Amino acid sequence: MSLLMTVPPNVVQSIRAFRVAELQEEAGRLGHHFLYAHCANTLTKQQVCARIGENFYFPKQCSKNFDALRVCLTDTIAKAGAQTGFIVVLEQLPNAQKFDREARETLLDVFRDAADFWGEKKVPFRVFYSFE
Repeated sequence: MSLLMTVPPNVVQSIRAFRVAELQEEAGRLGHHFLYAHCANTLTKQQVCARIGENFYFPKQCSKNFDALRVCLTDTIAKAGAQTGFIVVLEQLPNAQKFDREARETLLDVFRDAADFWGEKKVPFRVFYSFE
């Protein structure tokens, strides 16, 4: 029985009861890419984008802002060839003055856009996140 049986294939949701190690193991079992970013100690949009870009091993230009990150999560990866699926974990997103609710929602919208993009291609793209 799949750990993700009750999770839609293209979704952005709170990590809730899932554990990072279990999600990583499930990604391996499914043959999906596992993308993980631990965002503790980031305070600004630039720092969050940079941390995600570094942790995902994206080219530096992908880490500049939300729009660049969106392009890398969609077009750049798509140009690399056929994809089997993705499990993404964004852990401890900041809750800081310079990374407020609006910034968090914008970041999650970037990942929702990517989930929609991959959904149209019938490629699972599940994102799990937590806040500090």
